[in-house]
Amino acid sequence: MVAVILLVISTVALGQFALYYSRAVMAGVASQPVSDRLRLAAGIEATSIGPTDFNAVLSVNEMAPGLHGPCGPMRLVRTYYALVAGLGRVLPALAAWSEQEMTLCSRYVAVLVDQRLEQNLACAAEMRGV
Repeated sequence: MVAVILLVISTVALGQFALYYSRAVMAGVASQPVSDRLRLAAGIEATSIGPTDFNAVLSVNEMAPGLHGPCGPMRLVRTYYALVAGLGRVLPALAAWSEQEMTLCSRYVAVLVDQRLEQNLACAAEMRGV
Protein backbone atom coordinates (compact mmCIF):
# COMPACT_ATOMS: atom_id res chain seq x y z
CA MET A 1 0.00 0.00 0.00
CA VAL A 2 2.85 2.38 0.82
CA ALA A 3 4.42 1.62 -2.55
CA VAL A 4 1.20 2.55 -4.36
CA ILE A 5 0.95 5.83 -2.46
CA LEU A 6 4.57 6.65 -3.30
CA LEU A 7 3.95 5.79 -6.95
CA VAL A 8 0.90 8.07 -7.11
CA ILE A 9 2.70 10.95 -5.38
CA SER A 10 5.73 10.54 -7.67
CA THR A 11 3.55 10.45 -10.77
CA VAL A 12 1.67 13.59 -9.73
CA ALA A 13 4.95 15.38 -8.96
CA LEU A 14 6.42 14.36 -12.32
CA GLY A 15 3.29 15.52 -14.13
CA GLN A 16 3.40 18.85 -12.32
CA PHE A 17 7.06 19.29 -13.19
CA ALA A 18 6.36 18.49 -16.86
CA LEU A 19 3.54 21.03 -16.95
CA TYR A 20 5.66 23.80 -15.39
CA TYR A 21 8.59 23.01 -17.66
CA SER A 22 6.43 23.05 -20.79
CA ARG A 23 4.89 26.34 -19.79
CA ALA A 24 8.33 27.86 -19.12
CA VAL A 25 9.52 26.77 -22.57
CA MET A 26 6.37 28.25 -24.14
CA ALA A 27 6.89 31.54 -22.30
CA GLY A 28 10.50 31.72 -23.46
CA VAL A 29 9.59 31.14 -27.09
CA ALA A 30 6.56 33.45 -26.92
CA SER A 31 8.72 36.34 -25.70
CA GLN A 32 10.58 36.46 -29.03
CA PRO A 33 9.53 39.07 -31.60
CA VAL A 34 7.07 38.27 -34.41
CA SER A 35 7.67 39.74 -37.86
CA ASP A 36 5.28 42.08 -39.60
CA ARG A 37 5.21 39.59 -42.47
CA LEU A 38 3.44 37.01 -40.31
CA ARG A 39 0.98 39.52 -38.90
CA LEU A 40 0.16 40.66 -42.42
CA ALA A 41 -0.25 37.09 -43.68
CA ALA A 42 -2.52 36.25 -40.75
CA GLY A 43 -4.55 39.43 -41.18
CA ILE A 44 -3.66 40.74 -37.72
CA GLU A 45 -3.84 44.52 -37.64
CA ALA A 46 -2.81 45.00 -34.01
CA THR A 47 0.84 45.56 -33.18
CA SER A 48 0.93 42.53 -30.91
CA ILE A 49 -0.51 39.04 -31.04
CA GLY A 50 -3.57 38.64 -28.81
CA PRO A 51 -5.64 35.77 -27.44
CA THR A 52 -8.06 35.74 -30.39
CA ASP A 53 -5.32 35.53 -33.04
CA PHE A 54 -4.58 31.85 -32.45
CA ASN A 55 -6.66 30.47 -35.33
CA ALA A 56 -5.47 33.17 -37.75
CA VAL A 57 -1.85 32.22 -37.12
CA LEU A 58 -2.64 28.53 -37.47
CA SER A 59 -4.34 29.23 -40.80
CA VAL A 60 -1.05 30.69 -42.10
CA ASN A 61 0.68 27.53 -40.96
CA GLU A 62 -1.81 25.38 -42.86
CA MET A 63 -1.89 27.54 -46.02
CA ALA A 64 1.84 27.77 -46.56
CA PRO A 65 3.26 24.76 -48.43
CA GLY A 66 6.09 23.00 -46.69
CA LEU A 67 5.46 24.86 -43.47
CA HIS A 68 4.17 21.88 -41.54
CA GLY A 69 6.91 20.92 -39.14
CA PRO A 70 6.47 18.30 -36.48
CA CYS A 71 2.78 18.41 -35.63
CA GLY A 72 3.26 17.28 -32.03
CA PRO A 73 3.90 20.74 -30.52
CA MET A 74 1.12 22.38 -32.53
CA ARG A 75 -1.35 19.68 -31.59
CA LEU A 76 -0.47 19.96 -27.90
CA VAL A 77 -0.72 23.76 -27.93
CA ARG A 78 -4.01 23.58 -29.84
CA THR A 79 -5.38 21.20 -27.20
CA TYR A 80 -4.13 23.37 -24.35
CA TYR A 81 -5.59 26.49 -25.99
CA ALA A 82 -9.00 24.83 -26.39
CA LEU A 83 -8.94 23.59 -22.78
CA VAL A 84 -8.00 27.00 -21.39
CA ALA A 85 -10.56 28.79 -23.57
CA GLY A 86 -13.25 26.41 -22.37
CA LEU A 87 -12.30 26.94 -18.74
CA GLY A 88 -12.47 30.70 -19.23
CA ARG A 89 -15.97 30.45 -20.66
CA VAL A 90 -17.29 28.02 -18.05
CA LEU A 91 -15.68 29.61 -14.99
CA PRO A 92 -15.81 33.43 -15.13
CA ALA A 93 -13.43 33.61 -12.16
CA LEU A 94 -10.72 32.17 -14.45
CA ALA A 95 -11.42 34.53 -17.36
CA ALA A 96 -8.38 36.78 -16.82
CA TRP A 97 -6.02 33.83 -16.36
CA SER A 98 -7.57 32.14 -19.37
CA GLU A 99 -6.98 35.20 -21.53
CA GLN A 100 -3.33 35.37 -20.43
CA GLU A 101 -2.80 31.71 -21.29
CA MET A 102 -4.57 32.09 -24.64
CA THR A 103 -2.28 35.04 -25.44
CA LEU A 104 0.74 32.93 -24.50
CA CYS A 105 -0.42 30.14 -26.81
CA SER A 106 -1.11 32.58 -29.65
CA ARG A 107 2.30 34.20 -29.34
CA TYR A 108 4.05 30.82 -29.05
CA VAL A 109 2.43 29.53 -32.24
CA ALA A 110 3.10 32.85 -34.00
CA VAL A 111 6.81 32.67 -33.20
CA LEU A 112 7.04 29.04 -34.38
CA VAL A 113 5.23 29.79 -37.63
CA ASP A 114 7.33 32.91 -38.16
CA GLN A 115 10.54 30.93 -37.66
CA ARG A 116 9.37 28.31 -40.17
CA LEU A 117 8.52 31.03 -42.69
CA GLU A 118 12.01 32.49 -42.26
CA GLN A 119 13.60 29.07 -42.75
CA ASN A 120 11.54 28.44 -45.88
CA LEU A 121 12.45 31.85 -47.33
CA ALA A 122 16.14 31.25 -46.60
CA CYS A 123 15.95 27.81 -48.20
CA ALA A 124 14.16 29.18 -51.28
CA ALA A 125 16.77 31.93 -51.64
CA GLU A 126 19.54 29.37 -51.32
CA MET A 127 17.95 27.16 -53.99
CA ARG A 128 17.74 30.13 -56.37
CA GLY A 129 21.42 30.79 -55.79
CA VAL A 130 20.92 34.19 -54.21
